[in-house]
Order: sequence, then C-alpha cells, then structure tokens
Amino acid sequence: MLPEVRKILYCTDLSSAANDTLAQALYIAKKTEAEIYLLHLIDKLSEDARFTLETYVVGNKSRYDILRDRIKHAQDGVQAQLEEFWQRYPEELQSKHLIKSIHIAEAHAAEAILNVSRDKEVDLVIMGSHEKGPVHTFLGSVAKSVLNRSLIPVMVVPIQKKRTKK
Repeated sequence: MLPEVRKILYCTDLSSAANDTLAQALYIAKKTEAEIYLLHLIDKLSEDARFTLETYVVGNKSRYDILRDRIKHAQDGVQAQLEEFWQRYPEELQSKHLIKSIHIAEAHAAEAILNVSRDKEVDLVIMGSHEKGPVHTFLGSVAKSVLNRSLIPVMVVPIQKKRTKK
C-alpha cells in the first residue's frame, strides 16, 4: 500500500516554469486533500559579498536593513508569482486555502529543502527541473542532490518547452 500524502513541500525558484510546478502541486494536493508548504530560498551571500557588506556598509543597522530587504524582495516575488498564477489559472482560486505557509530563507538550497521536509514532516517534495548546460542536462544540481538524499518521494516537474507548430 502506498503511503498517504497529507503534506507537500512545494519548492519555487520564481522562474517562469514555477507556475507549471505549482499547478502540479495543487492538483496532487486537491486529489489527496494534502496541505502545501511553499518554500523559496535565497542564495547565501558569498564570502566576498559578506566581506564587502561588512567593510563598506557602515553601521549594523544599515547591514541589517540590506539583508532584511533581500528577504522582503523575495517575499514580494513569491506574492507576485502567486498572483500571476491565480490570474493565469482562475479556476484554481478555490485551492488557495491548501497553501498553509510560505517560508523564505537564506540557505543552501538542497540542505534547506531536506531540512524543511523533515521539520514539516512532509510526505512529498515537489520541485521544478532546470537545464543549466551540458553538466546538468536533465536536472539541476539542487534537484539531483535532493533526489539522491531524500528519504521521502520527490517529484521533479520538467520544464514545459513551448512547442512549435510544424
């Protein structure tokens, strides 16, 4: 017997393909009566960026404001993505309640996805794939890492390429 899906972790990078991934997450959530926990991650600042921030931005409050603004910018991006989704798929508006929380963090993506999936005790992780050149032909490195290390099912939604008419 297959395990029940009651909680889904939907990971978004706010790319143009994210709507297709959200549509899949909502479809599964509706069919299984599951809750969706949305996760968006901000890349950690590099050591060079942190050094520059600490060296050239005077005052802890100013540095704090810059870092806080990164989170605020990401929150705005997530809200914009959701609004675009509801406009593009108005029939999905009645599914809005399935999104139980939105979590934004500055972290290494694969680690954070695995940690949040454990913390929230989710049953399924849903994320999109990426093509980033010949090394990551079918999956992005984050998706590969999560797939290789997750103890729960991971669904990777492929990028929907625009089909050209012949």
